[in-house]
Amino acid sequence: MILNNYRYKEGFMYTNKPQVHVEQGEQLKLTIKRLGINGEGIGYYEHKLVFVPGALPTEKVVVEVTEDLNNFIRADLIEILRKSEDRVQPVDDYANEVGGFELENLAYPKQLEFKRDVIKDSLEKYKPAGYRKYKLLPTIGMDDPTHYRNKATFQIRSDGQKVIAGLYKHRSHTVVDLKTSALQYPLTMKVMRAVVEMIDDLGIPVYDEEKNAGIIKTVVVRAATATDEAQVTFITQSKKLLKKHQLLERIDHDLPEVVSVMQNVNPGKTSLVWGEETIHLAGKDKITEVLNNLSFDLSARAFLQVNPEMTAVLYQEAFKALELSGKEKLVDAYSGVGTIGLSVARQVREVRGMDTIKDAVDDANANAIKNGIVNALYEVGEAEKLLPLWIEDVWNPTAMIVDPPRTGLADSLIDTILDITPKKFVYISCNPSTLARDLVKLTRKYNVEYIQSVDLMPQTSRCECVVKFKKK
Repeated sequence: MILNNYRYKEGFMYTNKPQVHVEQGEQLKLTIKRLGINGEGIGYYEHKLVFVPGALPTEKVVVEVTEDLNNFIRADLIEILRKSEDRVQPVDDYANEVGGFELENLAYPKQLEFKRDVIKDSLEKYKPAGYRKYKLLPTIGMDDPTHYRNKATFQIRSDGQKVIAGLYKHRSHTVVDLKTSALQYPLTMKVMRAVVEMIDDLGIPVYDEEKNAGIIKTVVVRAATATDEAQVTFITQSKKLLKKHQLLERIDHDLPEVVSVMQNVNPGKTSLVWGEETIHLAGKDKITEVLNNLSFDLSARAFLQVNPEMTAVLYQEAFKALELSGKEKLVDAYSGVGTIGLSVARQVREVRGMDTIKDAVDDANANAIKNGIVNALYEVGEAEKLLPLWIEDVWNPTAMIVDPPRTGLADSLIDTILDITPKKFVYISCNPSTLARDLVKLTRKYNVEYIQSVDLMPQTSRCECVVKFKKK
């Protein structure tokens, strides 16, 4: 709770800029009060926030300071003096070392509660109209919350003796070699480990970030769980790929599941994984996944949720919230390869969608043809620019579904939505914080009937949800 420039917590009043300072390496004893939005434990040292990855609420812990900033402290968990009843043994040994495994030591029912609470906390922060009365439904989870990720994007480096592949250690660019992962679909790990061994055997130079030298930066393996087809993409420093033919021969001989091999060129030091140019090396240029009984061809850079089983659940919740009658003209914004719009095309009169990535739009239109869908059309562009043009052409949408990236909706799109105010409107969000921010504007003309959270990424702090709106 914030009062003017002061923060009230546990009976104390203190400024937003605590004067407490500690030294790096200093050890502190804390009681963990709650989890932060990124799944880290939060405690207080002399009323100053302390973030501790791997610590759980109610636990009394010893931590070691890694960074003392103006308003908070970052620390590593050293010892648990009093353990939470909700603590479980992580399924991966490195769960607290790298990102993407933040909640593995928390019992799964509590993970589901946490994800609904993250939405509640975000609403408390932004306070959209009527937020205290929003119905927050219990999070829908998985029966088995492991082995669900259909895509592995691993950094490729050398440890001085061999080639390693994995994810960055927390708050660093040190790669942790992931030889196993209980969250990955087994085929992705089988292919990844085999490809890394081939790179090592052939002596292909891998990226050295300090020197900005080497060839292979990242390997992306995507598996289609319905067809068990796999695609490998080598992300390289330049077009040059030493021993390319030997590498492709080994993949063809040892990994029959790999039906597509691609190369993406991403030169120089950059925080972006993908570059602009993608080159077809071998096999098909796409793999085929099945979702909601439809086949979708996926190019290397096409976006698809990493959990096909729960993606189908998420979409069904979205369609249920739309309450379709069969007469709707539906807008599928941020459409990707068309998985949402095409999945519901036979339940509406017409679908029009858009995305800013041309390859995704090409895939969407091709997927419509592939599945015999004749009432769907996808265009390249921003929704806020295309929608007014469609309306000028006397195509007035009566229903709309948006599934934006973590940054949420563009302000200009929100303004466009408020201008046209489609009667039926559903928002699929992967970031409760930007969702709550967007709701401040959207609730000028819509009421929120309910928010249904769905766990697409078990063992992580990520949360997806469906918002059902009702036009005022």
